[in-house]
Amino acid sequence: MGTAYSANHLPAMLSIPGSSHRGFCDGKTRRDFLKIGGLAMGGLSLPELLRAEASQNQKPGHKAVIMVFLPGGPSHQDIFDLKPHAPSEIRGEFKPIGTNVDGIQICEHLPRLARMMDRCTIIRSMADCDSSHDAFQCLTGRSARQQPPGGWPAFGSIVSRLQGTVDKAMPPFVGLSPKMGHMPWARNGEPGYLGVAHAPFEPNRGGGTDDMTLRGMTLDRLHDRAGLLKSFDQLRRDLDASGLMEGMDAFNEQALGVLTSPKLLQALDLTREDSRITERYGKGENKNRDDGGPRLTDHFLAARRLVEAGARVVTLGFSRWDYHSNNFGQLREDLPLLDSALSALLTDLRERGMDKDVAVVVWGEFGRTPVINAQGGRDHWPRVSCAMLAGGAFRHGQVIGATDKVAGEATERPVAFGEVFATLYHHLGIDVGKVTLNDFSGRPQYLIEGAHQPLAELM
Repeated sequence: MGTAYSANHLPAMLSIPGSSHRGFCDGKTRRDFLKIGGLAMGGLSLPELLRAEASQNQKPGHKAVIMVFLPGGPSHQDIFDLKPHAPSEIRGEFKPIGTNVDGIQICEHLPRLARMMDRCTIIRSMADCDSSHDAFQCLTGRSARQQPPGGWPAFGSIVSRLQGTVDKAMPPFVGLSPKMGHMPWARNGEPGYLGVAHAPFEPNRGGGTDDMTLRGMTLDRLHDRAGLLKSFDQLRRDLDASGLMEGMDAFNEQALGVLTSPKLLQALDLTREDSRITERYGKGENKNRDDGGPRLTDHFLAARRLVEAGARVVTLGFSRWDYHSNNFGQLREDLPLLDSALSALLTDLRERGMDKDVAVVVWGEFGRTPVINAQGGRDHWPRVSCAMLAGGAFRHGQVIGATDKVAGEATERPVAFGEVFATLYHHLGIDVGKVTLNDFSGRPQYLIEGAHQPLAELM
């Protein structure tokens, strides 16, 4: 496996000393500490943990979305839209294979997904991509240009604002993408004009921040409100300048639920999972490589566990698909890992009866050039890209849209990002034609750009 999340192995923790009880072999006791993962100031906002606007009891079968972002721009014509009859400098090295749906073919390196295509929908005509390396459009459905005061919020932040928590101990919006330097595609989403209370919980954004301890506070005293607020005081003063602590006073009671419940830590602790399930997801790489980001197949499992525990939106990034050289060599490594992790996730959701309640979307920021360059790679191509949807009680087993004979332009049913987001909001029970949220200037903003509606083909 890549990363094994355990209660004592999360970066940048908030540690709360406890009273002495029977210890472990390392000399620590279970109540020596309680660690809440990922308090990285550039990612996790503490108010996110404190926000509770909805029901305090988990509702069975709550609707959720898992978004798998393929950073760097995956080559659509080598994955879901192969052109076997095109010239060799266009069609590349891979062959299409049949799926369990007549007439639908995908890459030969995705055999597991091919066997469950009746539960998936491929979009071959995403046609309004921006041209920059940035996760922004995949996380918001909008262009990063001409933003309102405060900026456009991510999909997960909007869901957090509109629907709140399923369980007070679980953040509604969790981002699992690891930090990759300052790369703009390695993002989980920003809360924009909704404020830091709706930023994603980011357990993998630790680096550079030491563990923080509530000094003088034990678990036995945690329910002493005055003591809790006093212990938070120094932390508040350190962070107020950035606005990160805005709204904390209103949420301090909810903080008790997060701090005292093991639910979040248990969801992130993959050692609790049945080893037979874990093995399905495959073994990824927990390191930044010269050619891209980490291939963390266990993030797919963590996403399922988080949704099962009460998260509404989970985003994750897998590898880095910006292959200007050695495109096919890189894909031979990436695609089998994606195939095993994604198919395991879809199987897992179905076996647990969650597949109708959880929608999964897989995509990148743009496609790649039809012609293979001199270095054996494909360059940026924003004119068209691909996406895959699964779960969510949609009508699957189909392909939406088509491209020309070189996969360079959408020739049938061009699809906008806003349509996919309208579909995801519809799945969650949110009407994009009626719901608005005010930006920092007080102006009401619709959730998606233009008059886009949910994809009729899926309804």
